[in-house]
Amino acid sequence: MSLDLKMPVLVVDDYKTMIRIIKNLLRQIGFEDVDDAADGGEAFQKLKEKKYGLVISDWNMEPMTGYELLKQVRADPDLAELPFIMVTAEAKSENVVAAKKAGVNNYIVKPFNAQTLKGKIESVFQPA
Repeated sequence: MSLDLKMPVLVVDDYKTMIRIIKNLLRQIGFEDVDDAADGGEAFQKLKEKKYGLVISDWNMEPMTGYELLKQVRADPDLAELPFIMVTAEAKSENVVAAKKAGVNNYIVKPFNAQTLKGKIESVFQPA
């Protein structure tokens, strides 16, 4: 799977400023089709309505966390293969392990810049 800058990307975060920052970073990288959702529930609804090529989701959100969203996505046959990057402010190893077990494709710790984000996205789309 190669990196397609035209694919739609869904950014999920309950913090509007973080959504704006990630969207700006994605635009710097070259992505044009970027939507956002304020929590996992809203994100899952959007994932059912539109075919996204990538989800970038915060871990800590209410009422549905990014971790719960990841588990729902992986359990859904239509979405199970969707590339998913988890964003968090905490680099706790147990969170990383839990996310890996749940099927996350990559993990990024805040704060980060466009170069770091691009590297994480590229690593998800590199052939195995």
